[in-house]
Amino acid sequence: MDWGQILNNAAGELLSPVTAAYALAAIGISVHFGYAGLLNFGQAGFMAVGAYAFVIATLSFDAPLWAAFLAAILASVVFAFLLGIPTLRLRADYLAIVTIASAEIVRYVVSTTGLTEYTGGAAGLSGFNDAFVGINPFPTGSYGFGPWTYTANQLWIRVFGWGLVVLATVLVYLLMRSPWGRVVKGIREDEDAVRSLGKNVYAYKMQALVLGGVLGSLAGVVFVLPRAVQPGNYGTTLTFFIWTMLLLGGAATLFGPIIGAMIFATLLTLSDGILRGLISADIITFISTTQAGQIRFMIIGAVLMLLVVFRPQGIFGNKKELSFNV
Repeated sequence: MDWGQILNNAAGELLSPVTAAYALAAIGISVHFGYAGLLNFGQAGFMAVGAYAFVIATLSFDAPLWAAFLAAILASVVFAFLLGIPTLRLRADYLAIVTIASAEIVRYVVSTTGLTEYTGGAAGLSGFNDAFVGINPFPTGSYGFGPWTYTANQLWIRVFGWGLVVLATVLVYLLMRSPWGRVVKGIREDEDAVRSLGKNVYAYKMQALVLGGVLGSLAGVVFVLPRAVQPGNYGTTLTFFIWTMLLLGGAATLFGPIIGAMIFATLLTLSDGILRGLISADIITFISTTQAGQIRFMIIGAVLMLLVVFRPQGIFGNKKELSFNV
């Protein structure tokens, strides 16, 4: 077993673009659930909407980079309104049902052969990030050290992705300490009490849904910048990964979603590397390398179960403010 390579791969995930996308999507879920009390089980749908809007605007309409990002944001706003208008006046579980179903609908729609010209069907789309690479401010060369050594393009994607995470964190920090944020957190605790004070609970819920959805769509863009966009990546598994990261770090916390995403991505890669190394060394002989990919999810699931039992508020969460009834 090459422990050095295994540890390097795991450490490299700390700052990968995928981890940045996970963190950004988890911040969006934190706005939805942690602060506003909205059960969104379709964050993968927001990520897919953002990613495909960005890619289609670039490839099919030859839109400039700023217009493609704007298209991703506008698409997520429209998607949030479509989900929120019929459900936000009802109980929270209705939104949960609608969001998980709508995310699957989005995935199947972009997979259909009738839209292959625009979405690429099941094969997806690639070759859309030339404009993004073209504005890379870093000269050609090698940057960083150890497991964090990158080419100029790899560094640019990471700087952009984590820059968005920082901006989202600052935005959430400012909003949740504003009068708007206090009303939203009040709705989470007791929306009837907030309604009795004359606040439009429906409007505040919709605003929170839109904000978290926009962060999810931007996460979808970051998610596909270093790779092709494929519908298979936006299944319900992705949403539950993001929820795991949020619960791991702590909902309604500033840095919980970010640290949770880093820990999750690192543990996922580390467990996969260790399992495959043990199988290659014939130390583990009762499973194959193909099965190792599923075993690591079982390990992560067991860790999450222990976390929910012994620390339901997450690593950074405040149990007095928010906890899960287990």
